[in-house]
Amino acid sequence: MPQKTHPREAAPALVRPGVLRTSIKAEPLTCTIGAELFGVNLGDAARDDDLFAEFRELLLKYKVLFLRDQDITRAEHIALASRFGPLEDHPVAGSDPDHPGLVRIYKDLDSKPEHYENALHCDATWRECPPMGAVLRCVETPEVGGDTVWVNMAEAYRRLPEHIRTQIAGLRARHSIEASFGAVMPMDQRHRLKARYPDAEHPVVRTHPETGEQILFVNAFTTHFVNFHTPENVRFGQDHAPGASNLLNYLISQAAVPEYQVRWRWQPNSFAIWDNRSTQHYAVQDYWPAVRKMERAGIVGDRTF
Repeated sequence: MPQKTHPREAAPALVRPGVLRTSIKAEPLTCTIGAELFGVNLGDAARDDDLFAEFRELLLKYKVLFLRDQDITRAEHIALASRFGPLEDHPVAGSDPDHPGLVRIYKDLDSKPEHYENALHCDATWRECPPMGAVLRCVETPEVGGDTVWVNMAEAYRRLPEHIRTQIAGLRARHSIEASFGAVMPMDQRHRLKARYPDAEHPVVRTHPETGEQILFVNAFTTHFVNFHTPENVRFGQDHAPGASNLLNYLISQAAVPEYQVRWRWQPNSFAIWDNRSTQHYAVQDYWPAVRKMERAGIVGDRTF
């Protein structure tokens, strides 16, 4: 007798489940996230409405798209990302002065040691409106190492134990740039950074605005719950501290589950395009003393709900 599928094990349906065009060949890289695309040029996708529409459909389905051998210009890189929406600068990393919105993430032997990329994170959740996604290009990569990992956080939420999903329904949490990028700054500079970018508050479980999926939305930028200390959750102070932090750490740890992940080996002129609303990622810093140079165009997102 065939086994029944538990409702939580059924794959989530897309809002637009119609048949995709076949001009782009998409090969899934895992059972849960990521596909490599063939037979398409990103410069063409930046100019062709129908081709871009197919791109967007594939992104919603696979959450991160990978392409190799894309010898396009920086202007075409920016043009493609801009099809998704306006681009944003990074307050710490800045952007290319000749191509606003294009952030250069260059690591060489003179780079200061820092550990913002090699943590499982969702980009810029310290913003009230976190990025919709990003288009990332590899300019130079080590012979060995320097991979990037992406995680399907809709799958992470879907496979949480039922009692945990019930417990976190309605919870909200703070996300901070001060506690991450600001941590190495002198106190006055750190306070100015926080004044410019106050801690953002987001639902612990956000809804994807296009697919309707429920997404576990806590990561390395998340500092604490803001509405946990209620009679329903806290009998004694021990329930609140460390009780709330234990729960938050458990939720953050779900991104480390390999079954929710895909890992991409970079080559020059390879690209990754990801949906920042439903994923996290981790840039593996295992390549020193080699050089790794990446260029990213981040796309402005919407307020979470």
